Parts: sequence; structure tokens; C-alpha cells
Amino acid sequence: MPSQQLKYLQGYPATIIEQVEHLIANDKLKSYLLNKYPTAHNIQSEKALYQYVMELKNTYLKQSSPISKVAFDSKIHVVNHALGLHTFVSRAHGGKLKAKNEIRISSIFKQAPLPLLRMIAVHELAHVREKEHNKAFYKLCCHMEPNYHQLELDMRLLLTQIDKDGSIYEAAAHSG
Repeated sequence: MPSQQLKYLQGYPATIIEQVEHLIANDKLKSYLLNKYPTAHNIQSEKALYQYVMELKNTYLKQSSPISKVAFDSKIHVVNHALGLHTFVSRAHGGKLKAKNEIRISSIFKQAPLPLLRMIAVHELAHVREKEHNKAFYKLCCHMEPNYHQLELDMRLLLTQIDKDGSIYEAAAHSG
């Protein structure tokens, strides 16, 4: 897989690209990921996902606007070229302005390790306070998840592996 095909790693330094190319060439990317993240999380329902995201919000963003919905979405990855989506809608309701925040997370993350689901949840929660991907946004992400940048890279490695072979957990799920 030449570096131009490593679409999730665009913008990363050449040294990281070379390391990933080496892992792929030696068929070691999957084992690297499984060694680091041996199991997928067990958050499968919308209710469980909502509770998980709300625990994070209530820990780190108590004063932020409420979240009205959190859901897995099978269309995000294809339609938006994104992994999560934060939407903010304001509606006039009886002379008052009602704000509604929703978070949608790509259903790809139903079969992901918990730290990577957390990274996506933190990313989308940060958009409740910071709309743009600016310095304040990433500072907030790192406040909620100190290992944010490493987890983002690992998530990109996982997506590269999924494009190559499918979920890293499929074989483990069928064997036991």
C-alpha cells in the first residue's frame, strides 16, 4: 500500500508514514493493533452510547449546552467523509430560542476498542464548546483525553487496517 493510498494518514510526518508502510508490507499492522487493543468495547446500543458520552460530558463539560441525542450512524463515513458528527440546531419555540445538540458516531466504532470510541466521543463533545478545529479545540480534547493525539493516530491506523482486511476483531469474534 503506497503512501498515496494511506488516505487516513495524510499530513503525518514521513517517518510515521514509513513506519506504517513497513507494518503493512510485513503484514504486521493488524497484530500491532491487536497487541495494543486486544478487545472491542461492548457499547452496542444507542442508550449505552448516550450514557457513555453523557458521563464524559458531565465530567468535563458540566456547564455546556445539553446533548439531546447520541447515536451510531451507518451513513456518516460514506456521506460526510467523517467519523463523527456534531449538529447544533436553534429553533424559535414560543418566543424563546431552543438549542439542540446531537452527536452521531460512525457505526464503524461499534467494533472498535474503547479508547478509540472515547477519542471520537471526546472530539465530538469538544465541538459543543468549540465549533472549529483550532488550538482551543485540541486543548479541550487533550483536557478530556490526555492521550488524544496518539489515540487519533491509532484510530487512523485502525481505519487503514479496516480498509485493508475488515474489522480487526472479526476473527476473534467467530472463534470464541
